[in-house]
Amino acid sequence: MASSPYFSLAVLFFAALGFGLAPLALAWLWGRVFSPAKPNAVKNAIYECGLESKGDAWVQFQSAYYLYAIIFLIFDVEAVFLLPFAVAFTGLGIAACLAMLVFVLMLVEGLAWAWAKGVLTWA
Repeated sequence: MASSPYFSLAVLFFAALGFGLAPLALAWLWGRVFSPAKPNAVKNAIYECGLESKGDAWVQFQSAYYLYAIIFLIFDVEAVFLLPFAVAFTGLGIAACLAMLVFVLMLVEGLAWAWAKGVLTWA
């Protein structure tokens, strides 16, 4: 049986499956044995940050918050891409400088678009 080329793969597959499922099974067993199953109004109450909830939990958010967050992420990633370029600036050729110029101009265009659409106004 050990001479099969797939035997080691099967053993590793079942070991990985057991490695992932064993903690889940132990947690379920621990919860069944040691956790008291006494639901009541206090246990089933909504709890967040030590404060009792007030009002409805379903709040509609404005999409402007998400647009603002996406714009932030875009310019945050821009900084990640600009840092290696700035570090190796003296050793790069004209093609790399032009590529980075196109990259920065596209980001400036995106900033101008966001500004024109009113995404950056916080109201």
